[in-house]
Amino acid sequence: MITSMPVESRTTVVPTGDALPDVLPTERLTATGVPVPEIRAELRRIASYRNVGSVVLTWGQAFATVGLAVWIGNPFAYAAAFVMMGPAQARFASLGHEAAHRLLFTNKRANDFVGRWVIGYPSFFPFDLYRRVHFAHHKDEFGPNEPDLNLYNGYPITRASFWRKMRRDAFGNSGWKNLKGLLRGLRTSFARPTVLKILVMQLPLIAAGIAVGRWWLWLLLWLGPWLTVWRVINRLRSIAEHGGMVRSKDRRLTTHHVRQSWLARFWLVPFNIGWHLAHHVDIAIPWRNLPALQVELEAAGWVTEPITWPSYPALWRALRARPAG
Repeated sequence: MITSMPVESRTTVVPTGDALPDVLPTERLTATGVPVPEIRAELRRIASYRNVGSVVLTWGQAFATVGLAVWIGNPFAYAAAFVMMGPAQARFASLGHEAAHRLLFTNKRANDFVGRWVIGYPSFFPFDLYRRVHFAHHKDEFGPNEPDLNLYNGYPITRASFWRKMRRDAFGNSGWKNLKGLLRGLRTSFARPTVLKILVMQLPLIAAGIAVGRWWLWLLLWLGPWLTVWRVINRLRSIAEHGGMVRSKDRRLTTHHVRQSWLARFWLVPFNIGWHLAHHVDIAIPWRNLPALQVELEAAGWVTEPITWPSYPALWRALRARPAG
């Protein structure tokens, strides 16, 4: 059983047996792990004003990264900025995810306006289309209407297959496929309005590069990282969330829990999106309060050490551990 093996020796990433104690409900948690009403009300409180700061800082990071590269002005600075724009774009995606759940601001109009025009469209994030399919993901992970299944189904895979996927992401093959899919939306009346808004919101970013005398800046430090570095980050994060898991009403069988580190939170899982099991237990809890829900789940004995991965690299190793041949 999973409880008798060190993480590195696991032959499956799906927990079994004693790793999944039947301890719910408790005085603080319902049978599904959702907090009882008196605790739930506090954990579901949205910090709207603080989230304004999060949005500003996200844009500030992106502008600072590009601005520093322009100020230094040598190829090494641009190369470093190219890589650093990957985690910057992960922040846009994480805040877009939060807004799609209507958890960024208590005012729903403000939430959706910022989610669309300030976060989503500039970062190639089709906000309304994403919201529609994303809730299908939450309704039934690994079910017949799962929109993200191609990202994390079939794991564990072989090392060779894993590194082929990484190369496709890093060299832009996956990103180009995504970009073509986005542009094909111009052919359909359903997706065309969203795609046009995304394209329109690229114009100020292109104009900013032209204004500083570098017309190619948008291509190099906005579109380029989105096609490459962000694709690597997105895949690594996605498989760490659900790779190798199975369809079940027990969220511990659909979603991994990985111990968080500051390095992972910078590069891969900003805005507490790495507390993904807690997020799937209660999708109405905003990002700032997910660690508090995680504490409740652990205190109840529902999240146990055997289902907790010590780090993302440990989980990725297990997800690429299928023998070749």
